Amino acid sequence: MITNGTLGPMPLNGFHGIADVVQGTFHRGSLYQHHTLAHTTRNPHCIFFHSLLHMALSLLFPLLATFLFMQTLADTSFIQSRAAYYPNSEENGTDVGACEFGSFGATVNGGDVSAASNLYRNGVGCGACYQVRCSNSAYCSGNGVTIVITDQGSSANTDFILSQRAFGGMAINKDAAASLLALGIVDIQYRRVSCSYPNKNITVKIHESSNNPHYLAFVLWFQQGSRDITAVQLCETQNFVCKLLDRSHGAVWTTTAPPSGPLALRMLFSAEEEGDESWVVPVNNIPQDWKAGETYDLGVQVDQ
Repeated sequence: MITNGTLGPMPLNGFHGIADVVQGTFHRGSLYQHHTLAHTTRNPHCIFFHSLLHMALSLLFPLLATFLFMQTLADTSFIQSRAAYYPNSEENGTDVGACEFGSFGATVNGGDVSAASNLYRNGVGCGACYQVRCSNSAYCSGNGVTIVITDQGSSANTDFILSQRAFGGMAINKDAAASLLALGIVDIQYRRVSCSYPNKNITVKIHESSNNPHYLAFVLWFQQGSRDITAVQLCETQNFVCKLLDRSHGAVWTTTAPPSGPLALRMLFSAEEEGDESWVVPVNNIPQDWKAGETYDLGVQVDQ
């Protein structure tokens, strides 16, 4: 959205319900067994009670089984891996990350950022969000932390090198965070989640290497949702002739001899599922007199 199989009742270890009592199918004889059978045979109120209880249990067990199945499904959506953290950095991330986000890459999402190895995907993974939680129940919270990919890197078979802030954010409290940091590398689980930046629109940051009107390079800040930006077109606003841009490195989109006049963008958002993609056209344009180092609010949010 752009803003502007059936499980049946479960037996209890060979005891298949109160109906077995009524029908006299106990497999181990006892005085209690015979007393119960005789009592239930003679007492219609007791028979009614047992029938009602049997019905309640028959309804309860499928619900319980469904709950356990959904809980297992939620857990299996996580991928097992390992994570380290930037050992010689400040609490936030780095402002010289491979995604070329600059200082934004260190402070976005409150500094809960990370470098990635395979998930970097030659820059396509820049700006993606992941829920990361460590596995040691003595130190780690169940929710973990949500991070944004702003850099590329790996260490000792890790998928993430987190900022110190994000690494400690996986812990249940401040003391546990110190214990996690002392470990350096921990086992984790992670999954892709939607990025959310309340009251923030997708924004163009003109790269410092740009030179109007000969060369234009930029990155996109505040990428929202859970899909990747896999293509960008630059369009003239008068005749809407569009030019497909190159991803030169990281999150940097470039073109030589950009069109003149105000420039409109078209961004292709793609999910991992084949065919799940759509073009998004922002409300605002890049002005004709764009300058290196400037930022321009595109006036659009994407929550898919």
